[in-house]
Amino acid sequence: MLLLRRMLTRLHTPHIELLRAPLFTRKFFFIFSAAKHIAVNYLFPMAVSLGNVRPCVLTSFHHKPTPRVCRSNLRFSKNNRLRLLLTKFSPSSKRCCHFHPLKSSSINGFSVQNDSLEHFDGEVNVDFNEKIRRWIRFIQSILPGGSWWSFDDDVEVKIMAKPVTLWRALGKMWDLVSKDRWIIFAAFSALIIAALSEIFIPHFLTASIFTAQSSEIAVFHRNVRLLILLCVTSGICSGLRGCCFGIANMILVKRMRETLYSALLLQDISFFDSETVGDLTSRLGSDCQQVSRVIGNDLNLILRNVLQGTGALIYLIVLSWPLGLCTLMICSALAGLMLIYGLYQKKAAKLVQEITASANEVAQETFSLMRTVRVYGTEKQEVKRYKHWLGKLADINLRQSAAYGFWNLCFNMLYHSTQVIAVLIGGMFIMRGNITAEQLTKFILYSEWLIYSTWWVGDNLSSLMQSVGASEKVFQLMDLMPSDQFMSKGKKLQRLMGRIDFVDVSFRYSSREMVPVLQHVNISVNPGEVVAIAGLSGSGKSTLVNLLLRLYEPTNGQILIDGFPIKEVDIKWLRGRIGFVGQEPKLFRMDISSNISYGCTQDIKQQDIEWAAKQAYAHDFIMSLPSGYETLVDDDLLSGGQKQRIAIARAILRDPTILILDEATSALDAESEHNIKGVLRAVRSDTMTRRTVLVIAHRLSTIQAADRIVVMDGGQIVEMGSHKELLRNEGLYARLTRRQADAVA
Repeated sequence: MLLLRRMLTRLHTPHIELLRAPLFTRKFFFIFSAAKHIAVNYLFPMAVSLGNVRPCVLTSFHHKPTPRVCRSNLRFSKNNRLRLLLTKFSPSSKRCCHFHPLKSSSINGFSVQNDSLEHFDGEVNVDFNEKIRRWIRFIQSILPGGSWWSFDDDVEVKIMAKPVTLWRALGKMWDLVSKDRWIIFAAFSALIIAALSEIFIPHFLTASIFTAQSSEIAVFHRNVRLLILLCVTSGICSGLRGCCFGIANMILVKRMRETLYSALLLQDISFFDSETVGDLTSRLGSDCQQVSRVIGNDLNLILRNVLQGTGALIYLIVLSWPLGLCTLMICSALAGLMLIYGLYQKKAAKLVQEITASANEVAQETFSLMRTVRVYGTEKQEVKRYKHWLGKLADINLRQSAAYGFWNLCFNMLYHSTQVIAVLIGGMFIMRGNITAEQLTKFILYSEWLIYSTWWVGDNLSSLMQSVGASEKVFQLMDLMPSDQFMSKGKKLQRLMGRIDFVDVSFRYSSREMVPVLQHVNISVNPGEVVAIAGLSGSGKSTLVNLLLRLYEPTNGQILIDGFPIKEVDIKWLRGRIGFVGQEPKLFRMDISSNISYGCTQDIKQQDIEWAAKQAYAHDFIMSLPSGYETLVDDDLLSGGQKQRIAIARAILRDPTILILDEATSALDAESEHNIKGVLRAVRSDTMTRRTVLVIAHRLSTIQAADRIVVMDGGQIVEMGSHKELLRNEGLYARLTRRQADAVA
């Protein structure tokens, strides 16, 4: 009564008018007021306080606000979280992040981020009807078909290639294993025999029980013998089926990785400028592994249960068509749910693979820059970056688990409905004398078999759809056309003289089409001539080398080799006659001898490797290593100067007609640089080979002996001549020379 009196004091209706109302109206009003008081003062504050516990998996409960494109550094804090929309940003096709402001752990507009008492008081004062509407919207969002199940708010993956359907994916898989089709045929043969054997087991099992009850000994022994034969046949064929499908699955994954790896290696260099290493390795690793269960598990069980379910359905209809039709209707409803669930899991799997690839990118980048991370003490920041993607992954996995639970709920309801209907209608038929108890027992066994077969088909079909979704990017990468350099075979010259002509060459990177890198460059290099290219950083010196190696194609103009357009020359043949030493030489994880002889197509002996190392002044430090030339090295175990000398030895060993040194002495000490100058002088004075040498250097002291020096600035040639001529011109080269001399002094 005290509670009712307190509520009456808050009512807008006068007490006298309420007391004059009918008894039914007063009871209803008191009940409604009490419910309102409890909800506003007890239940709602409890819900809000519980909402302060904000797990990451609840971040998907929100409306769809207008996205903002953010290209600044990402910073995450407890009070300001961001929703991320993963997409491909053209033309550089690097990942671009679209962010949505979060309402913390908001549920369709029902905010639960109340961190202060003032915010809590404001929520309590909100109209009670609005709170009810929010709860209704929340309940509607988590029902099947609600907004919570949609992935559009989380990650949107835009892939320009043709989407991969189930049948197209199966066709691609068949192309990969078709060379060993005999193993597939053996697996399917064993599957059919095993499925047919298992279909008849319930029939003879029931018949054996009822014949034993009726004391029909001869019939009982016959049924038991047939039952044993069916069980043995089923066991042998099931084992053979599993073995054959496992072998076929191994062949599929092996060839898929081989094909994908080959397709990636044949792409243009610009492709690798836009794709990250972590993303590509994720495609080769986890994505291909996701497909590993398609043949050995998914297709195997789907086909097996389809055969068994079809046989069980035929048996049910023959046994009693009314009961069979009832079971068929339930299975049809289950099949419809199965299709919806499978499509949902396919989309979820594709997003899981994309987010996994992004997480791998973060990990790969962090591990490759571990020294920088350790020096700057950013371990916690890197953990936050990685946890961000793990939170996105957990968010999608939450909905996958919820969808799986809903699928199991529907199955169990329909399964038990089948049992109830079978017993109810079957019992009525028995009482009428239409069927026998043996027939009803067989019907119940086969109806359960049909339902479970349908469930297994749905469960494995959803797994198959997940694999197809995960393999979508893999198949799209496999379908990429190789670079034009590998598609068309050019001519092989009888003899490479080494003349190089850049004719009105201009170039822009596809990712920065508005920024010209080279503009109308014209250079002619005669056979046996040593030409140096100098200039400030970013003037386009290394880009000239990349164009000569055909790592990129000129936007305008052309490059001639001995008077022939470089596009008409066999690029593999040409690269075999070019020695190249880059700015940052990379070593493979192999012994030093293999690193020096890497890519050399000639018959190489150990003496030749040691001779090249001596020419590059690398022999002494190699012999000081524990195993000499057999020492296993990688890109992090040697200093920059040591790696550069090994790279120079690699170029010398090829005995190239054209030698390109791109900052080849940048990581060498003064003594090693003096020795490399001796190598250049020896190359220049070698009248037997007459190599054409192209030298790019910031240290102008290393190029003073060149026949010609080309000075570049802003992608254009501003000066050209010998060292003495350029000093007399008092241009850019003279200024750079004086600056370096002053720096040394």
